[in-house]
Amino acid sequence: MLMGTTYHPNWLSFSRISSEESDYPRVITYINIHLSSFRFLLRKDIINYRDIILISFINNHVCYYIMNIYSDSSHSALKYLKDTEVNIDNVLLMMGNFNIRDSLWDPSFPFHSSISDDLIIIANSFNLSLSTLTNPCPTRYSDTAGEANSVIDLMFLCYRSTELY
Repeated sequence: MLMGTTYHPNWLSFSRISSEESDYPRVITYINIHLSSFRFLLRKDIINYRDIILISFINNHVCYYIMNIYSDSSHSALKYLKDTEVNIDNVLLMMGNFNIRDSLWDPSFPFHSSISDDLIIIANSFNLSLSTLTNPCPTRYSDTAGEANSVIDLMFLCYRSTELY
């Protein structure tokens, strides 16, 4: 549960605010203030879900989107995206903690998950592809002795976009 956030004067923070304890957001997005000329906006009018932040920005008079997702162990955010059939053009980046271990992105994990297939289908619906690390390493380090470190934080990019260069 997101109870508070870190404040820094060089970063803009975006998160949903809820009055209900059962609907507290579990994801936040930070954007450097040097990019504020792009006029970032939290877009709850398009996606209003506790574990998904959709932010729009304008570049050369075109609206683009970035999406930050926290998918819990029940994969609630992915189920929401799959069931809602959100049609958004110009998503440049989808990132987050997806809580999915899979051999597709974690070479130390020997199995494939059907939940991964759902994630790839969702990414494809936004014309995004999985970004691969040039130097693969875990994104989650376990505190429990004997439990393996893992890769569960992922980033999907719109590779054909010149906005990312």
